[in-house]
Amino acid sequence: MHPLRSLILAAAGNDAIRRLVATAPVSRDVVRRFVAGEQTSDAIDVTRELVASGRSVTLDHLGEDVADAEHADQNVRAYLELLDALHAEGLAPKAEVSVKLSALGQKLGERLALANASRVCAAAEQCGTTVTLDMEDHTTTDSTLRVLAELRRSWPSTGAVLQSYLRRTFDDCKSLAGSRVRLVKGAYAEPDSVAFDGHEVDLSYVRCVNALLTGDGYPMFATHDPRLVRIVAERARWYDRKPGTYEYQMLFGVRQEEQRRLAREGETVRVYVPYGSQWYGYLMRRLAERPANTTFFARALVSHS
Repeated sequence: MHPLRSLILAAAGNDAIRRLVATAPVSRDVVRRFVAGEQTSDAIDVTRELVASGRSVTLDHLGEDVADAEHADQNVRAYLELLDALHAEGLAPKAEVSVKLSALGQKLGERLALANASRVCAAAEQCGTTVTLDMEDHTTTDSTLRVLAELRRSWPSTGAVLQSYLRRTFDDCKSLAGSRVRLVKGAYAEPDSVAFDGHEVDLSYVRCVNALLTGDGYPMFATHDPRLVRIVAERARWYDRKPGTYEYQMLFGVRQEEQRRLAREGETVRVYVPYGSQWYGYLMRRLAERPANTTFFARALVSHS
């Protein structure tokens, strides 16, 4: 793993650094580059703007690794409030939600996570949209896929997320290629025994692109890498996939002009929009994915603290 990426991911679990970042005067402006805001109304405002520009949205209420059932229930209620707001604003056809099972009590047991995820999926269905289950570190992969399989019994459109840096993912892509699958590179610190590193991650991503396009499902390619965007476009043409039978996904605040370009060309582009007060871990993983962002962030902290 790149030394800087390792350092950033270590900082994600450091309380002293978290307090520094959270209290620095510039943090609000810097975080706003990647996070829609802390309230449901902030998420709705950003969604409205993105949809008006021709893009679709997936919304993530930030919060993970909850340690008690009450906190998990609070996260469920936040999603229910969000879904109601999307429906009321007429945004649900263009906006789904992304859910981390660790935010719904996965560490307390799969049954609790499944029950809470079912509440979110049922509400999403009533509001005219759907849910994608975010993938977290490799220790949760099997559990997340088991919960996904149960959810799909009632809500078959529930989306999966697979990470190309895991050595197992090509096989998972072949198994899930007939369904909604978001392919990402991966953003957690993982041991070499289970994960690729460096260029191998990109090679795995391309193998997984081919596996997903071969199936009759709906692949969602989450990448900001210009080379991978071009490869996805070429492979989609090779497999005679028309725009609308797959989509690109990018993070809020990253490569916005590229998002607009793809949308203008008729491609479906979905923007991953996080919101909520628990933004620190998310921000650290985004910096780790693209360490060049760290220079921008560090200079801002030094010049304003």
